Amino acid sequence: MVYSLAYRRPPHVEPRRISTASDNSGPSIGGTTLDDSRENLHDGSINYGIPDALSFDRIIDGGTCPPCTTRDFMNYLIYIEHAAENLQFFLWYKDYVRRFDLLPENERRLAQDWSLEQAEAQAQALKDNPAPMKSISADTAAVFKGTDFATPKATIVELGRGGSNPFGTPPMTPKSGDHDSIAPSEYPWTDSGSTLRSGFKATHDKKAAGAFEAADVKLQPFTIQPFREEISRIISIYIAEGAPRQLNLYSKERAGLLHALAATTHPTAFRRVIHTVEWSLRHQAHQNFIRWTICNGNRPRVIFARGLGIAGILGGILAAILIVLSNAGRGWRVLSAIGFGIGIATLVAAWKGMCVVLHGMHHRHLRPWELFVEDDDGSSVLEMKKDSLDTLGSSNSYEDQPWVAKYEKRNLIRKVFDREVWIQEPALRQIQDTIFLQAVLSSLVLTAICVGIFLALPKGNFY
Repeated sequence: MVYSLAYRRPPHVEPRRISTASDNSGPSIGGTTLDDSRENLHDGSINYGIPDALSFDRIIDGGTCPPCTTRDFMNYLIYIEHAAENLQFFLWYKDYVRRFDLLPENERRLAQDWSLEQAEAQAQALKDNPAPMKSISADTAAVFKGTDFATPKATIVELGRGGSNPFGTPPMTPKSGDHDSIAPSEYPWTDSGSTLRSGFKATHDKKAAGAFEAADVKLQPFTIQPFREEISRIISIYIAEGAPRQLNLYSKERAGLLHALAATTHPTAFRRVIHTVEWSLRHQAHQNFIRWTICNGNRPRVIFARGLGIAGILGGILAAILIVLSNAGRGWRVLSAIGFGIGIATLVAAWKGMCVVLHGMHHRHLRPWELFVEDDDGSSVLEMKKDSLDTLGSSNSYEDQPWVAKYEKRNLIRKVFDREVWIQEPALRQIQDTIFLQAVLSSLVLTAICVGIFLALPKGNFY
């Protein structure tokens, strides 16, 4: 079973910024207003060349098979797009909402809802009253002293002071099973369990305090709101400037979020930012991921397949010319259709990122980071998996991972004929079947045209 013959794989979407606090005309995404995008946020993606079986929600909810799982999506964002922080933040927020809803009613009341009116009022206040000049540390001020960058208006602060909660319960050591899950924790952050690592608590509190101070936000030193410590860690990992997984936010968006988080830990405080992140994932990263996953071969193999396709076409042309110049009958010229047919089909499929040989077995090449899993020891492999899906982890840098140096040393021939694995996802195989059928039909039409042209030519009778 295949899709429509008019199917087109998802187009590549260039990264775009989405602002939730842009101007008076309302926030916009390209030429689309944010309100319009909200209406289409959860629509099906078939218009983008993505079937419902591979929709964003199906992937996030774990309803797909390799190579279209959440982990595959995360690996793509880390190693190809270099923008995994959006998905990591989205997974954390999704789990945070679930855990917040599980809290007892009396605890949820401690964190009041951050209404849309409050968010809009805060955004307007930030627009009418620009944020003060950003505070800098004493060390930074000393470096710029006596230069053109030195300014008397800059506020020199010690970012490491304050911000911790003296009445907060010290976090408990996480259970061993907690590290393997996508979500930070299966339980609220109470005495019964916590995913905060005690060794890093003070550091995250200081970074969060610095972020609040840089945004000119006064945070109450004493609070009994739920998940306040976790919010501090999220600020230090995703929101603060220079954070290891800093989200790509405008300064007004960041300031507005910090004002909201200073008032409440309710999930609605993230309303504007989570919409920015989710829109980017759904309408940019997800499309590019499916487009990239459709390619069943690595780049050297696809280039090799394109070369074979061009060689087949040239071989067909050469055979047709030689037969035309001879005194052989016209019927012999049909033999050139073999070169034309194979060459055109191979070239069309390769131009869409597919190798017809791999497709014949429904195989795909292993990704570079998958090739050396068996060669590495178990601890390093487990650490690589935990780092990518750990929503409260460190930066997404992978340059020091063992497979990078190993793959660079791999010769070109081995890359072309790398190890293969069967494609488990039925919807992906269906897309590839459709592209292969399109390539075959295109080949039949173009081959008939090319052979017909040579059949119309008179004999050369040169030999």
